[in-house]
Amino acid sequence: MNARSSELSGFYKLSVVDRRKFVQEWAGLTEEEARAFEFPPGVDGGLLSRMIENVIGSFPLPVGVATNFRINGRDYLVPMAIEEPSVVAAASNAAKVARAAGGFHAQTTAPVMIGQIQLLDVVDPAASRVRILSARDDLLARANAKDPMLVKFGGGARDLEVRIIPTPRGTMVVVHLLVDARDAGGMNAVNTMCEALAPELARLARGRAVLRIISNLAVQRLARATATFPVDLLKTETATGPQVVDAILDAYTLALVDPYRCATHNKGIMNGVSAVVVATGNDFRAIESGAHTYAAFLARDGGVVRPLTTYEKDPEGNLVGTIELPTAVGLIGGATAVHPTAKACVKLLGVKGAQELAQVLASVGLAQNFAALRALATEGIQRGHMELHARNIATTAGARPEEVDAVVARLIEEHAIRIDRAREVLEALRRPVLP
Repeated sequence: MNARSSELSGFYKLSVVDRRKFVQEWAGLTEEEARAFEFPPGVDGGLLSRMIENVIGSFPLPVGVATNFRINGRDYLVPMAIEEPSVVAAASNAAKVARAAGGFHAQTTAPVMIGQIQLLDVVDPAASRVRILSARDDLLARANAKDPMLVKFGGGARDLEVRIIPTPRGTMVVVHLLVDARDAGGMNAVNTMCEALAPELARLARGRAVLRIISNLAVQRLARATATFPVDLLKTETATGPQVVDAILDAYTLALVDPYRCATHNKGIMNGVSAVVVATGNDFRAIESGAHTYAAFLARDGGVVRPLTTYEKDPEGNLVGTIELPTAVGLIGGATAVHPTAKACVKLLGVKGAQELAQVLASVGLAQNFAALRALATEGIQRGHMELHARNIATTAGARPEEVDAVVARLIEEHAIRIDRAREVLEALRRPVLP
């Protein structure tokens, strides 16, 4: 193999150790740098090497635990896998505020996923829609025959929808297969059913089938949560509780009317949601895509994008927050069922089904968003965030564990949380004290 070519015939046949050795030489990695790919203790490297292709190692993320969460009257410790400082602390603090008023109240719709079958070259789209809907019972039976186990556990294909969509390449007929995925994410089951129905749908439409795949815009599989944040607990050294409530409402309103702010508003929600999704071995890309597209879907009656949360003031002046978002997560199959860390996180969380997990996600997303708005509307987001970030800066500058606290204290005192200043502080700290 050419050491500087990425055209590697048979690379997949090499062992993990040999692949790692090859990329070490190819990139000129030191022994220390190459060791960063090694599998951490407690994780079966053989298992990870079977999860994806061309494995050379692993990429550990910190797993933190958000505390104080009470959801539907039950207490949770919530595992969160994320690299960004302040997220876990913010969620925990927000949950403590909400807890004083009873915590979070969450609910979910049925875990119904949407599969799409795209039909082209249909001469009579309206008539073909009627033909397809007339064959509904037979089509659902065909779909359910592909996954009898899902049907056995109360799930399966539930209904059909037929959409007629004008496009630059002609009118398309798109069939939606609605599948109750129960405690699974649903991708494999839905895709298999769509593949099975495509030939018959093409025959009924007198056209041809092209795409046959699940949609990540899971508008039928929603999670909602609400919480009250008591006004008396929101006061700061410089603002009363009512002033903080009004400031949060002002900050929320900007996200309601301005897509530039809304993008960051919803990103903050997903800081919490995606961290739990990752920790439990679910597909965070699907959840992110679904949530952000749903934010645009909510704005279909006007505007570009909408916040996934809402905030209001109750008669007593307390802040009431709500959230609604798609939550296509599962506890069966995928990494959730095989990755040891994900399995441990699910057990720590203690959820018994996918809908309960979805309720946790919605609650964490609302907590995260409230915490961000509260910080933005009062002290500013950077204070707490940068204080936590200072620990990363100190470590990057080369501080040993026993030196980190001293470096961080100096950086915060000087309001100079920068890598160059951290190195200077570290150098001074290590300088011998002359008698």
